[in-house]
Amino acid sequence: MAATWIVKRLRENGHTAYFAGGCVRDGLLGLHPTDYDVATDATPARVRGVFARTAEVGAAFGVVLVHVGPGDLGAGARQHQPPPGALVSVEVATFRSDGPYTDARRPDSVRYSNPESDAQRRDFTINALFLDPLAPADEPSRLLHGDVHGRIIDFVGGVEDLKRRVVRAVGSAETRLAEDHLRALRAVRFASRLGFELEPQTATAITRHAGALRGVSRERIGQELRRMLAHPSRPVALAMLQRLGLDEPVLAEAGVNAPLRVLAGMPAKTTHLAALAAWVLDRETARVGGPSGMAVLSDAAVKEVAQRLRGGLCLSNDEDEELRAILGCVRDLVERWSGMRISQRKRLAARSVFGSCLDIVRAVQPTVASGIAANVGEMARDGIGVNPPALVTGDDLVAAGMKPNPQFKRILDEVRDAQLEGRVRGKTAGLELARRLCV
Repeated sequence: MAATWIVKRLRENGHTAYFAGGCVRDGLLGLHPTDYDVATDATPARVRGVFARTAEVGAAFGVVLVHVGPGDLGAGARQHQPPPGALVSVEVATFRSDGPYTDARRPDSVRYSNPESDAQRRDFTINALFLDPLAPADEPSRLLHGDVHGRIIDFVGGVEDLKRRVVRAVGSAETRLAEDHLRALRAVRFASRLGFELEPQTATAITRHAGALRGVSRERIGQELRRMLAHPSRPVALAMLQRLGLDEPVLAEAGVNAPLRVLAGMPAKTTHLAALAAWVLDRETARVGGPSGMAVLSDAAVKEVAQRLRGGLCLSNDEDEELRAILGCVRDLVERWSGMRISQRKRLAARSVFGSCLDIVRAVQPTVASGIAANVGEMARDGIGVNPPALVTGDDLVAAGMKPNPQFKRILDEVRDAQLEGRVRGKTAGLELARRLCV
């Protein structure tokens, strides 16, 4: 494995080096780390001297990216080699202690130090563990998970907190939260994802510092919330946000401890925007109620919510458009489906967000959702289909001698509706209808 090879090379060159942080935590819990970080007493300049392929990703904080390529691990580790032409990248950070955090985000200065000082400056005890992968496994690692190979180095009680399944700030929770207010969201994300509890003093500090989250960049807040929304533990995470008073600064709206009925009913594999829409609807339902247990938003309300969340969470243009589409589509399914023409239903069912919208409706109105799904199935088998290729395009109209004009869209839409409803079949019939509509 690339990270083990890096540790070994640093040791061969006279340095201390361990695995650090999340990869140690996840390994001890029996999870599969997505990446590995290495911490060492080697300075960045020394790391660059030991390894042939490096890049600086945080020079001011002692972080160097080491690239490991095919053949670097030696013949004895053939099964762990990167594929031909590929590089595996591992962050290698120098042990450090941090100075004051006057911007509540990054330390003003850092000083290279030792493993214990490095552990003491980290956010939570479960993220402040080191692992020596070249040493025999010791008792703590065997107690937690038998597949972990190496010796655990624990200066902050992280192993005990893993056993107790709690997220605890390293040292003073007040100090850790004051250094970087985003740690409040990180604590919620770790606790919900791992199924842990927040240690009481850490939870109290998070609530006390909740208002300070307004000073964190909206981009960083949006990134943390996306991670929560994208994970199946999202109902636990967002309920915790509300309970701790973090929903108000995150969403830039009045806090509300809303029951998360819609969100909890969503499938595990749900896009972060569908989950966000479900949370919006749960919160709106708690405020104003709604038919059969779920509020629906008017066009004006959808616009207001999307504009606020776009600014508050730094949503991209595509995310903003998709969120609006989901909220509008849910309203159409709940309030308008039964009165829609066949062509309107097919157009709605063909939208990329339709599946997510149906999931939202199913969470609180399963009978309605089942009826809609059955109707879509019937339309798919009607000999036309829900979203067949268009019989007539704008190019077809031009080829038929029609001059492009503002009426083209209306004509094409009406021909498309006639196609979806079976009133025209084939290009010839479609063009004939278009000519009549052009008069």
